Amino acid sequence: MRDRPARPHPAPHASPHPSPSRAPQGPGSWRRWRDAAEDALYGPGGFYRRPEGPAGHFRTSVHASPLYAAAVARLLCRVDEALGHPGELGFVDMGAGRGELVGGVLTALPAEVSSRTRAYAVELAGRPDGLDHRIEWRAEPPTGVTGLLFANEWLDNVPVDVVEVDAAGTARLVLVRQDGSERLGEPVAGEAARWLDRWWPPGPEEGLRAEIGLPRDRAWAAAVAGVARGLAVAVDYGHLTGARPPFGTLTGFREGRETAPVPDGSCDLTAHVALDACALPGARLLTQRAALRALGVTGGRPPLSLATTDPAAYVRALAGAGEAAELTAPGGLGDFGWLVQPAGIPDPLPRDIP
Repeated sequence: MRDRPARPHPAPHASPHPSPSRAPQGPGSWRRWRDAAEDALYGPGGFYRRPEGPAGHFRTSVHASPLYAAAVARLLCRVDEALGHPGELGFVDMGAGRGELVGGVLTALPAEVSSRTRAYAVELAGRPDGLDHRIEWRAEPPTGVTGLLFANEWLDNVPVDVVEVDAAGTARLVLVRQDGSERLGEPVAGEAARWLDRWWPPGPEEGLRAEIGLPRDRAWAAAVAGVARGLAVAVDYGHLTGARPPFGTLTGFREGRETAPVPDGSCDLTAHVALDACALPGARLLTQRAALRALGVTGGRPPLSLATTDPAAYVRALAGAGEAAELTAPGGLGDFGWLVQPAGIPDPLPRDIP
């Protein structure tokens, strides 16, 4: 899910360019959803290049509370400890939007760790004015990183093909025009068909849909490959084998409201992530609720006695508890998946999270 003003969901995202360059298409052209969404999100004038940025249309965990960036900073400190406190500690914010998360992490770090941290914001949009000078802004992720790569609601905006089962029980690619009209194209074949068979067989009934997550698997593997030692984490709303949604999840968001997915650059285009398909050997999946609790975000209410002894502190603590509750709420942000992938270090999150 996304938190468009009142909900949890994507944020600033960078495209790993999963589709090759293509000649511009007219509004009446029929195209695969993957190609149409790539241009609508990341092409000239695309949604993620607009000046208001993603925060103008929806909220993510990053926008919901500074507690989130503080928790990621604590995770970076754990990675730093596992690495033996290297002279340069990398932090990579994949799909950085306008740099909200990476800026918040730098602010929350202890001075000794911050002084050794090299921060990267990976985003296709231009560098925002006034961004902390310590943040390196780039269109592609760095390689050879020793530290933490963190992708908050990035994979859901890596475009994917959509398929639908026809009357004969054959899964076919869904083609779309710029106005959102759809029709069925050729049958799914090759690697895409093998991915569907392994991860999301849609079934034989006419009208069933699925999204082919192969570009996301590749994008995540490429991002993880850039971490020489440390940890890579992908956070997103998703689904797992055995509980795939029968009609897919592709949708749009505009100005805080869910809307029909139309690939004309006017709205966000997003689909839930098959996180188990993305997982590489040694990874594990846990909920955001569990991960944030392990990083000290609990949502517990302050004692009422504090209201008498220090009313201002009580109000601040109460506000923080409310923000923590939102970040960990069942049915909302707390149900997001964290895909945790160590690279040459032990998993820094405990296994026995309550």
